[in-house]
Amino acid sequence: MDIFSFLIGVIAMVAVFWMVSRRMDFLAQTPGDYAVGPTFDIRRVLNGPLLCDGIIYGPTGRVSSRFTARFDAQWTGNSGVMREHFVYDSGSEQHREWRLSVDETGRITADADDLVGAGTGTQHGSGVRLNYRIKLPEGGGGHKLDVVDWMYLLDNGTIMNRSQFRKFGFKVGELVATMRPDPAAAAKREAA
Repeated sequence: MDIFSFLIGVIAMVAVFWMVSRRMDFLAQTPGDYAVGPTFDIRRVLNGPLLCDGIIYGPTGRVSSRFTARFDAQWTGNSGVMREHFVYDSGSEQHREWRLSVDETGRITADADDLVGAGTGTQHGSGVRLNYRIKLPEGGGGHKLDVVDWMYLLDNGTIMNRSQFRKFGFKVGELVATMRPDPAAAAKREAA
């Protein structure tokens, strides 16, 4: 009888933890929470050359990596491509490319070579949420992780990005980054 009571207690604790995380945690955010503030239209805000600085937290909550990046996003109507070049504190580099589309309601479809299936999201007010499944490179374990990616537009045009990576529902990593227009690259492009 003691083992049965113990198992019931464990199941109850897991259920409470799950419910709290869904209602009072990062995952509980909704696009409606960001109806006030500057309007985040990814076709306008994520357009042209951008600079990015960020950190990645590992499963213990400690910083596991730092990076800088340069992005270049170009839109034709409701379809866009954002090319990313990351340089990590280890010296390694990564190139990625997002293919994005937005419909008239603000729903976003996202694709990249390292995604498993298509990502989906929405833009509303000052926030953008993307959900997708990513496959890490073999050097990173090759794991498939579920990602919830939030971007928040600040009044000065800076974008704050916070992403959580989960496996089997448990958080295994988090990314926090800032993105902002790169005026030097934009001026160089216009001069050419």
